[in-house]
Amino acid sequence: MTNDQHGFEKKTVSHEGDLEIKDAKVIFQTAWTELEASVGRQNLRFPKSIILLGGAPGSGKGTQTKFIMQARGFVGEPVVISSLLNTPEMKRIKDAGKLVGDREVISLLLKILIQQQYRDGALLDGFPRTNVQVEFVKLLVDQINELHGEFKGTNLAMHFRRPEIHVMVLFVEEKESVERQLKRGRDIQQQNEQVTVTGIGELQELRTTDLDIEAARHRYRVFKEQTWEALQSLREIYHYHFINARGTVEEVEKNILCELQYQSSLELDEATYDLIRVIPLASEIAGNARIELVKRLDKYVMEQPELFKKVIHIINDRFMPIIIRHALVGWAIVNSEDPIFERPSALAMLIDIFSERGFQAVVDKNIHELADHVNLETGVVEKHTKHIFRIQVRFPGSDIRRG
Repeated sequence: MTNDQHGFEKKTVSHEGDLEIKDAKVIFQTAWTELEASVGRQNLRFPKSIILLGGAPGSGKGTQTKFIMQARGFVGEPVVISSLLNTPEMKRIKDAGKLVGDREVISLLLKILIQQQYRDGALLDGFPRTNVQVEFVKLLVDQINELHGEFKGTNLAMHFRRPEIHVMVLFVEEKESVERQLKRGRDIQQQNEQVTVTGIGELQELRTTDLDIEAARHRYRVFKEQTWEALQSLREIYHYHFINARGTVEEVEKNILCELQYQSSLELDEATYDLIRVIPLASEIAGNARIELVKRLDKYVMEQPELFKKVIHIINDRFMPIIIRHALVGWAIVNSEDPIFERPSALAMLIDIFSERGFQAVVDKNIHELADHVNLETGVVEKHTKHIFRIQVRFPGSDIRRG
């Protein structure tokens, strides 16, 4: 065995591991086939973005889950894998005297992920934890990519977008992990005692590992030997975020934000990004607005690609030289009489393209009637209408001190 950069052991793949992967493929394919037969292939609509959240015991995973989801603009509840075993469906299986295995959990997870609330993004809390579950992730992404290719160019394309997978690991050393687990146990114990005496509040779940130092150490060792290895194996495949979870809640949140800053090259469809990358990037977009923006831009390329290219060309050739000349003040006004902007969709594209690059654009349409000549026989002044689009563009100006 060898050690990785954090001192954890790296295991080599064994024959037993090969058998596990083979079994995982059978389990996944069975669950996938059943789901497709149940809902139909056109309804296999999975999240655009999936965050696989793992963390050392006591790293604050539960505390940071809500913050991570807000940072990404996710609206669905986090999918807590350990809680799946307590769902009504799983309880029925257990009540029937049957065991709940990987097949049942994967089947339920697939059903959850195609729900409407997870269409733009889902956070999987505690998945994957084993190499078998890692194989499930790979198989799922392969299937989503297959759906993306199958429906690309159809009127259903927006429901089958290229998946974006993020692996996020909150990490603390063993000593701090054990101290945090035991402190959590003491705090919950004290809270429950007050609830029992006063009758006010709700009793909280008290883990046995939060009361015993050896149990807490064992829980950390399990994380090192199983979960850590599983998450590390995805490092070279998907977007990987190693979060230092030491420090205050605010400090950890800052670390998370630094890792999750928006990068259009990662989130947009490749064809969209190739078109839009010629526009200089000014700043970044955050929260739910980012998700909606990405959806609109991808939709433009899928449904109106030629118009989208023309708008990008106009911005790059006519707008950017003026904007660059006003870089110090961070504000520019560009007038355009191009008839392309008579189309509402072209104006929407212009605003969204600027927003994606970090600018704020506001459009005013001014209509002017201009006299051509006077008809001497009728005395009527013949006119023509001229449409002028006034686009105000704001962006972060230079930090150079002026005056």
